[in-house]
Amino acid sequence: MKLLHPFNHLLRSLIFLLLITSLAIAQCNCKATYGDMGEVFTLATGSPGELGLLKELATVFNKKHNTTMCWVKAGSGKSLKLLKEKKVDIIMVHAPNTEKKAIKEGWAIKRSLIGSNEFYIVGPKNDPAGISSAISAADAYAKIASGKATFLSRGDNSGTNKKELSIWKTAGISPSGDWYVITKDFMMATLKKANEVNGYFMTDSSTWVAGKSGLDNIKVLFKGDPYLINTYHGLCQPEGATKAQRYASQFIDFLNSDEGQKVIRDYGKNLYGQGMYNDAQYAKKYDH
Repeated sequence: MKLLHPFNHLLRSLIFLLLITSLAIAQCNCKATYGDMGEVFTLATGSPGELGLLKELATVFNKKHNTTMCWVKAGSGKSLKLLKEKKVDIIMVHAPNTEKKAIKEGWAIKRSLIGSNEFYIVGPKNDPAGISSAISAADAYAKIASGKATFLSRGDNSGTNKKELSIWKTAGISPSGDWYVITKDFMMATLKKANEVNGYFMTDSSTWVAGKSGLDNIKVLFKGDPYLINTYHGLCQPEGATKAQRYASQFIDFLNSDEGQKVIRDYGKNLYGQGMYNDAQYAKKYDH
C-alpha cells in the first residue's frame, strides 16, 4: 500500500477544511465574510455591517478565537426571524419589544446592550413642511403629513421602520398617499433616494455621518427628541441550538468587554473625524 507523503496529507486536510468552510458560508447567504480559519459563525445585522463597524469587531474577535464570521445583511425584523428559525447564530438589532419577546419565548438568550446612535429626520434644505420648528418627532411627522410632503419609508420591518411606525401612531396618523413612498430598501440606499427626490426620511446618525458628503439636496432638520435615541442589543441562540452557538455567545461577551466597547466607541473617528456610535455606558440612559 502506497503511503501518503506527510505534506500531501496536510494539503488534502487543508483543502477539505476550506471546502467545508466554503459550504457552510455559502449556505448562509453571506453578504461578506471576515476571517478564513476555524469555525464559521453567522451574524445578522443591517447598518453596523453596511458601515463597517462589524468588520472592525470581527477582525479583533477572529484573531483571538480562530474563527470566521459570516455577515448576513438583514434589518432587525428579518434578523430576529432568522434567529428564531436557527438560520444564524447571533444578531445585532434595535427592536426592543421583539427582542424581549424572543427572550421570554426562549429562542434567544444573552440580550445585551452594546451601544447606540440616534435618529435624525432629514429633508429638503428649504424644509417645505417646516419640521425644523417641531417640538417632537411626532410633531415633525404631523407637519409632514399635513403638507403631504414627500416622505420615504423603508417599509421593511426593520428597526428603523418599526420606530417610524411607532411615531406615526403617536401622532395619530396612518400615512398613505402618493407623498408616502415605501422603498423596501436599506438605510443608505433610502437616504440616497431621499436626496434624489428631495424627500424627508428618518435616518440613523451613523449612516448620516458616513453618507452626508455626497448628499447635496437634503440636511438634518430635526433631532434631539429622546425617543429618537436608538439602542442596539446583541442576542444569540440558546446553548446547543446551533453548531457555532458557543462562538456567538463569546462574541456577545466580547461586545460587552472593554476591548469591544472601545472598538464601538472609537469607530469612525479615523474615517470621519467623529465616532459613529456611543458605547453601552452612554446608551444605558436610554435603554428600554
